[in-house]
Amino acid sequence: MDSLIVASARALAAGDAIGALKRVALREDAPALALRGIAMAQLGELGRARELLRRAGRGFGASEQKARARCVVAEAEVALAMRDFGAAPRTLLAAAELLAARGDRANALQARLIAVRRLVLLGRLDAAASDLERLDLDGVSPTLVAVAELLSAELALRALRTEHARAALLRAAQAAAQARIPALAAEVAEAAQSLERPAARRLSAQRAEQALRLDEVEALLASGALVVDACRRGVRTGDDWRPLARRPVLFVLAQTLAEAWPDDVGRETLIERTFRLRDADETHRARLRVEMGRLRKALAGVARIDATPRGFVLQPETARDVVVLAPPIAGEQASLLALLSDGAAWSTSALALALGASQRTVQRALAELEAQGRVRSVGRTRTQRWLAPSLAPNLAAFTTILLLPAALPSG
Repeated sequence: MDSLIVASARALAAGDAIGALKRVALREDAPALALRGIAMAQLGELGRARELLRRAGRGFGASEQKARARCVVAEAEVALAMRDFGAAPRTLLAAAELLAARGDRANALQARLIAVRRLVLLGRLDAAASDLERLDLDGVSPTLVAVAELLSAELALRALRTEHARAALLRAAQAAAQARIPALAAEVAEAAQSLERPAARRLSAQRAEQALRLDEVEALLASGALVVDACRRGVRTGDDWRPLARRPVLFVLAQTLAEAWPDDVGRETLIERTFRLRDADETHRARLRVEMGRLRKALAGVARIDATPRGFVLQPETARDVVVLAPPIAGEQASLLALLSDGAAWSTSALALALGASQRTVQRALAELEAQGRVRSVGRTRTQRWLAPSLAPNLAAFTTILLLPAALPSG
C-alpha cells in the first residue's frame, strides 16, 4: 500500500473519519474506495458507504480475495446499521472463514461479531450466546474485546442477569479505555446507564404503578410471586414459565384477572377487554367460558380460575402475591417503539422480521404511531426507514455503534 492508504487506515483505526477522508477523498482505486466507504459509514452516510464498498469489492481483482472478503465484512456491518437483514448470513461467514485461513484474525473475528449482533437484533438469543462463547478473544485488539463484551452484556441483560451484565460492562469499559476511541467509550457508558433506567412497570390493584430497574425485575421474578409478564407474554412463578405469546386471548384474560387480584372481574369487563365488544350476548358469555377453561388448563399447577357470582377470580396455588409486569412504555406498540429507540433507522421488513409479525401489521402500527408524532420516516418506497424522533427518558435502550474494519489493504 502507498503512504496515503496507510495514513487513512490509521486515521480510521483512531476513529478519525474526517482525517481518513482527507487523504483518499479524490481517489478511485479499490483500496481508497473501501476506506472512503468505511469513513462515510462512520459519519452516518450509510447509503453512500454501501455504494463505495460495493465498488471497492468489484475493483479488487480475482487474486485479491482477502481484500474482497474485507469489503464483504464492511458492507455487512453497514447493512446491520441500516437494519437490513435481507442478505444471507452465509456470505458473511464464508468471508470470515476465508480471512481466518489467510491469517487475518482481526477481521475474521469482526465478521463473526457482526453475525452475533445480527442474531441479537433478530431475537435469536440462544444462538447468539452460543456463537459468542465460541469466539477466541485472546490477544485481539481492545476494540474487538470491547464490542464482544458489549454483546455479552446485552445478552446478560436480556436474560435478566444484571450482575453478569455489570461485570461484562466493566470489562468493556477497560477495553474501550485502552482502545482510545471516544465513540466506543460513549457506547459503553450509555449501556451502563441503561442499568439505572426503568425497564418495566409493576401493576397491581393494591398499590400504585411502580417503575422497576432491571435488577428489581430480576428480584421480583425470583421472589416466588405469580408474575403475569406482559413484556414476554406469559405467566411465571419461580422457574415455572407458562408461555402465552401464541395464545393472545388467554394472555389478555390472565392479565385482566391479575390486575384485579385479589378481587374478581365481571364477565362484561372480561368480554369487553378480551373480545373488544361492549354489548355482550349469550354467545359471547359461552365463548368466555370456553376460553376460561383453556386458561385453567394452561395454568394448571400454577393458579386456579374460580367462578364467582359476578365473574371470575384468579387464585395462585403457592404464590402469596400476584403482579403484572408491563413494558416501560404503555400501549400495544411498546415492542415496536423499543426497537426504534436504538436510534437506528429500520425498514418495515426488518421490523416485521425482528417482531415476528407480518409486514402489513407493522405498517399499520407505524401509521398510528406517526399520527401520534411518536415515530417519523425518512425516504420513500423501498428506501423508506423509520426511527423514533426522540428517545423516551424511561426506556432502557441498548444501541450499537458502527465499528468497521480499519484497514483494507489489497493483499
